[in-house]
Amino acid sequence: MLGDFITRCLILILGYAYPGFECYKTVEKNRGDNEELRFWCQYWVIVALFTVVENFADIVIGWLPLYGELKLALFIYLWYPKTKGTGYVYNTVLRPYVSSHENDIEKKFREWRARAWDLAIFYWKNCTELGQSATFQIFDYLAAQSKKFSSKSYSKKKDEFGPTPSAPPLSSIRESFFDNDQDNFPGRMNKKWN
Repeated sequence: MLGDFITRCLILILGYAYPGFECYKTVEKNRGDNEELRFWCQYWVIVALFTVVENFADIVIGWLPLYGELKLALFIYLWYPKTKGTGYVYNTVLRPYVSSHENDIEKKFREWRARAWDLAIFYWKNCTELGQSATFQIFDYLAAQSKKFSSKSYSKKKDEFGPTPSAPPLSSIRESFFDNDQDNFPGRMNKKWN
């Protein structure tokens, strides 16, 4: 539950609020001739801010009757060509407030971005350690099960057929191959096989 809350907060901050703020800075820096681009950037700045505020205020105002319809009406008011409410809301409400607090907001976003990165690294390390330990536990379990089954089948075979002969050590097998190598040169007959 707490992880979902943190994720939602990070999505709001890094998915809406930070891009909205960057869009605000871009609009203010580039006061170009393209009014349509400026209008839609202003619209998305307002929508980003509204989405962030709404997620926290939804507990208080979400229960109001026709809340969804009022929100829809606000969005339509913002972009509808006859009302063009985006310009009014942006220039009378948002711009004066953000321009007076721009440095503080930018400082907070840098701080949150650094904290989010630290949190992501923390979770990555914990997940990899957890995954590694879980993998080793699975391998240990499988090895224990394999030993259990092989010892049971080995004990059954031993009881049924008597003692199981053991293979000669690897070193003695190796020595027997290399001792006879001198006799196996091409042109010489192998004395063992004749």
